[in-house]
Amino acid sequence: MTATAPREERLWSRCAGCASLLYRKRLRRNLDVCPECGEHARLAAPERLRQLVDPGSLRPLPAQLPEADPIDFVDVLPYPHRLSAARASTGLAEAVVCATATIGGHPAVLAVMDFRFLGGSLGCAVGELITRAAERALDDRIPLILITASGGARMQEGALSLMQMATISQAIAALREAGLLTVSVLTDPTYGGVAASFATNTDLVLAESGARMGFAGPRVIRQVTGRALPEGFQSADVLLRHGQVDMVVQRRSLRGRLGALLAATGPARAGRPARPPVPRQEPAPLRERLADAAPAAGVTPPTGPGAPAVRDAWDTVRMARHPGRPTTLDYLDSVFDGFVELHGDRLGGDCPAIVGGVARLADRHVMVIGHQKGHTTAELVARNFGMASPAGHRKALRLMRLAARLGLPVVTLVDTPGADPGVSAEEQGQAAAIAENILTLTVLPTPVLAVITGEGGSGGALALAVADRVLMLENAVYSVISPEGCAAILWPDRSAAPQAARALRLTAPDLCRLGVVDEIVPEPPTAAHDDPAETAHRLRAALLTNLLPLLDVPPAMLVRLRRQRFRRFGSARVGVRAGAR
Repeated sequence: MTATAPREERLWSRCAGCASLLYRKRLRRNLDVCPECGEHARLAAPERLRQLVDPGSLRPLPAQLPEADPIDFVDVLPYPHRLSAARASTGLAEAVVCATATIGGHPAVLAVMDFRFLGGSLGCAVGELITRAAERALDDRIPLILITASGGARMQEGALSLMQMATISQAIAALREAGLLTVSVLTDPTYGGVAASFATNTDLVLAESGARMGFAGPRVIRQVTGRALPEGFQSADVLLRHGQVDMVVQRRSLRGRLGALLAATGPARAGRPARPPVPRQEPAPLRERLADAAPAAGVTPPTGPGAPAVRDAWDTVRMARHPGRPTTLDYLDSVFDGFVELHGDRLGGDCPAIVGGVARLADRHVMVIGHQKGHTTAELVARNFGMASPAGHRKALRLMRLAARLGLPVVTLVDTPGADPGVSAEEQGQAAAIAENILTLTVLPTPVLAVITGEGGSGGALALAVADRVLMLENAVYSVISPEGCAAILWPDRSAAPQAARALRLTAPDLCRLGVVDEIVPEPPTAAHDDPAETAHRLRAALLTNLLPLLDVPPAMLVRLRRQRFRRFGSARVGVRAGAR
């Protein structure tokens, strides 16, 4: 009996929805959908591909990348040990499998995420593989289909994992420009940085029955709001009612629906001219003119007299959160002149956590957009602690697009713990609002200069920080997750936040070394809040130094350089930088 027990277990499976005991072969014949209650079990990426594509058409794309532990992350286990365990348990190289295939006879490139591999988290390797898949679709002039299943960005790779949201988004933007269809299929679960980028900024967004999707996870929302969540919150059917997906599809119908969508793009695709080749080099005078504007692959922080002081990461986090630290409105009064605030997203809201409008920087008119916290408790509450709602992100989007039409440079001031994690924000499409900002910034034909002035928290920060140049005040921080959140998940102990802060490499010198930040703006010897006037003087000088070279760059070249900036955050490039330390 003991010897046969394991085999008997493999023959049967218990439904997570209705607890029915199901014969495994019957469940597999039903595409892992419970025949009793309709519960859609999670699928491994290889099985998902087997179900979707035409037999014999699957051609896997290369999945081998250089080993990379870009920030030497260690919690209770070193990051490489977690990777090795994930590879051994899943048989996969990473959390995504990419391939070319046909569906109903129509060619496509597919990137299918696998939640079994570190929660389907988005790291540098995953970002590189999905980006390569998108580039393959562009080269072959065929649609791209993304099947998402993820808890969000990979904490163990710090801000570099956050950059993948922009890298993949700009690859999707290139497919849009070429007139090629992009489709995402949300499966259970799809959260965090994946939801707030390529899962929701494609042309079409489908949700498999039973899928859940959102920017913030249910546990986080319950902790922040202290409220019970509505029935069916973040479920596929609720997403459909709130207009956030095109359709909800049963698994047995998914292949047919995708085939029909691909068929609709066939004749138009065949009639388009071939994509013109992209020039690889510019004339020498232009290259010289752009030398100061183009970001380096990894910047060494300044040293010697006048260099920023080296502080413990946790001390820097506390400094970045200091209630006296200058806010966006303070800088608008001290760094810029003639600020005229513009309100509203034109869709029904005006989020107080985002302020923006036209101002002058020296003799140049610019569009300034930033997070606004406040100094007193009343101000912080009124501004939602600088955590933008979907209306705030859409207001920022409106102002960015207006700046492009008027030929104004965009300056963004980033200071937020993250996007609003509330129930109403999720129901109003928080993930899609962030995703659209990121995608738009990758193609905005006007200079974009971002400054991390305080906290740069996750996707809420990146929604204003996809820029030609990224500056960072000396005592600011920029991270994929808060130290407290990271500690609670990986240690798990919120009191380990100081250790998490050090492991995340979230300080300005760390991020400058990784190439995420281009320049550190030194603060006065104590801190920005002790001498706001001197801080403003230094910030103004840094803005002018970095903005002026960008003004002479033609729009097409500006966009190309911006894309090159974020494309270099792929795994192969990160691996080179990590190995050089």
